[in-house]
Amino acid sequence: MPNARLIPVVAGLLLLTACGSPSATPSTSTSPSASTSATPSASPTPSSTVKAQNSLDGITVKGAIGKKPTVTFDKPFAIDQTRVEVLVKGSGPKASADGSVTMDYYGVNGRDGKNFDESFSGTPATFPLNQVIAGFGKGLTGQQAGSRVLIAIPGADGYDAMGGNEAAGITVGDTLIFVVDVLAVSVTEPSGKVVEPPAGLPKVTGGAADKPTVTIPSGSAPTSMSAVALIEGTGAKVAKGDTITARYVGYSWKTGKLIDDGFATPTSGALSGLIPGWQSGLLGKKVGSRVLLVLPPADGFPKGSNNPPVEAGDTVVYVIDLLFTQAA
Repeated sequence: MPNARLIPVVAGLLLLTACGSPSATPSTSTSPSASTSATPSASPTPSSTVKAQNSLDGITVKGAIGKKPTVTFDKPFAIDQTRVEVLVKGSGPKASADGSVTMDYYGVNGRDGKNFDESFSGTPATFPLNQVIAGFGKGLTGQQAGSRVLIAIPGADGYDAMGGNEAAGITVGDTLIFVVDVLAVSVTEPSGKVVEPPAGLPKVTGGAADKPTVTIPSGSAPTSMSAVALIEGTGAKVAKGDTITARYVGYSWKTGKLIDDGFATPTSGALSGLIPGWQSGLLGKKVGSRVLLVLPPADGFPKGSNNPPVEAGDTVVYVIDLLFTQAA
């Protein structure tokens, strides 16, 4: 992205840091492969001797979505494998296995019924699903934004690989029960209503999954900035203090050539660190949108730039696929 070159998406997103949260341990230990490959301790624990259930029928969740839930069940409780129940079905985009999720969560230990961590009392958490314990990634993959989901995770998909989590009171074999409100998810490409741009702007071709191509019209570059959603997404709106994830292409008005290519690998960074036209043009735009920005020098690179290569006085044209946004 222009001005502040952004870091890869996984490195740029926030991870949960509370002691009992799904990614509280180092990311190399909480990956799905690391979690599922471990075997429980050979010594029986209070949890490992409990008969594992094959359904979530014994768990009751009360409370409205958006509010801290009450979770009750007969203790101790163990589950045979990661199981999921959608308590409230949302209508937003679906979370992908390698994407990111913003959510509120409430975690309970199946052994003793104690809440070991929750975000409802603070601020929502955001994390990439490929950097959390396996059961959390399995449980949230495919869930739609706006949903409330009940997830029960056996120790093999939880903290067994790390020998439990002493600070959170989690021992090897413990089943973890989570109620999760899915607030927002990242998307892999734009999706929504296609909008015809005003006359006189550059022509953009290519489908939502394709790298867009920009054709600069003949004539002088405009003196005022334009910010137009070519595809209007339905996700969360970008706020002033947000960190965004996007893929993009940038063209020179003067030469008509591609000068900035950030399409193949989505990147993520603070909106406030980008050139003025990105800051103002993406503000209020929704995740899932494809946005056309036409930026005169004052809104792009007033003195030119070496990276990307922009001559002083040139107007730059960006097409941006907005894939995610989160509070910084």
